[in-house]
Amino acid sequence: MNATSETRAVVTRFAPSPTGFLHIGGARTALFNWLFARHHGGRYLLRIEDTDRARSTDAAIEAIYDGLEWLGLMGDEPPVHQFERAPRHVEVAEQLLAAGHAYKCFATPEELAELREQQRAAKQPMRYDGRWRDRDPSEAPAGAPYVIRLKAPREGETVIDDAVQGRITVQNKELDDMILLRSDGTPTYMLAVVVDDHDMGVTHVIRGDDHINNAFRQLGIIRGMGWEEPVYAHIPLIHGADGAKLSKRHGALGVDAYRDEMGMLPEAVINYLLRLGWGHGDEETISRERAIELFDLAGVGRSPARFDIKKLENLNGFYIREADDARLAALVAPRVAALTGRPVGPDGETLLTRAMAALKPRAKTLNEIADGALFLFAERPLVPDDKAMALLDQAGLDLIAACIQALSGIDTWTPEAIEHQIRGVAETAELGLGKVAQPLRAALTGRTTSPGIFDTLSLLGKEETLARLSDAAALGVRG
Repeated sequence: MNATSETRAVVTRFAPSPTGFLHIGGARTALFNWLFARHHGGRYLLRIEDTDRARSTDAAIEAIYDGLEWLGLMGDEPPVHQFERAPRHVEVAEQLLAAGHAYKCFATPEELAELREQQRAAKQPMRYDGRWRDRDPSEAPAGAPYVIRLKAPREGETVIDDAVQGRITVQNKELDDMILLRSDGTPTYMLAVVVDDHDMGVTHVIRGDDHINNAFRQLGIIRGMGWEEPVYAHIPLIHGADGAKLSKRHGALGVDAYRDEMGMLPEAVINYLLRLGWGHGDEETISRERAIELFDLAGVGRSPARFDIKKLENLNGFYIREADDARLAALVAPRVAALTGRPVGPDGETLLTRAMAALKPRAKTLNEIADGALFLFAERPLVPDDKAMALLDQAGLDLIAACIQALSGIDTWTPEAIEHQIRGVAETAELGLGKVAQPLRAALTGRTTSPGIFDTLSLLGKEETLARLSDAAALGVRG
């Protein structure tokens, strides 16, 4: 670690490769970079590492932007596109070559394949053997293609004081002379990353610990150019509940799936990712403002964090209960429309807003709210499920008939008036309230679960309530 890095204004970056969706692990890396910059009053930048033209797509770039915007983690400045900076990367490679820190390598693909085969047979590490490191380029055939390789140190060791992992030491003999420019003159990812970090003024490189080996190799470029070294902070990867590296078999990997398919709120995902490998005492629910106040790299653990979807769902339930009802209604309306096949419309969204106080207390996802709200948008006559139909036996239908009579007399449809009448039916029948509520719920929703029965009646309104109860009563006539 370069001690002077601590005195510079903090600049962090998130640098995804646009080959697909925004990975949930990438989102955590972005969050840690964003929080560290905010905590220290610095800048957080975004760079799209699109040097791999075959795999980089505009759709993937848009998906990354979409996910970052949803989480509130877009950069403080317009994103940098690595591919557009290729001339600058080439310039640095040529400077390293001129200074004697890099060299032209004329080894042919056939020679390198033979070298790898020999190393494999001898059970040696497969790395370039430096055969052109000290040779004069004039020894190569005229016009022969070449790559430019970095002259990695051969003696001693390289030490990184990682802000998360602690001191890490690598023997320099383990480092290879990596390629900076390919034979077609295009820069490699390893070169581009270092040049871009320097030119963007990045002071702290916070990234996954799968990049630790890259750091030692990239330092050769930094030192060859005489640039100031960044502070490295390599955070452990996220594992599944079984301890294996997070993969598709553990569930959704893309941030978009947590929003679109699973019905999570961005503040819940942010809070969960924050606590995934970082902690502060016993605090579980931490607002963004509180996270900015608390976050530092000292709180990041060295062991892989285990992803627990149940914990995320519980956090999401907390934030749903805290959320504004109108905001929730706007998020739930398209989910209801998808389930019913009909648009909800402004009146339906207003109804959803009114219903939120009854729908959200036990819900853990927006999907659960949408499912719970379906009864409000059901078309008559309802088709009760098997469990609900079982409650609409003769005894249940008798209670529904009594409820129709009692509720018909209500002039002002208020929860208090509704409760008074339904309790009166229960007392007359000498039954507990639940025994009356069960067939009522079955008739009104077609299910055995719903919000509280008085909330259900109140939200449906007098006209719709009596119509649905009459439909149910007609089942007895047809039977």
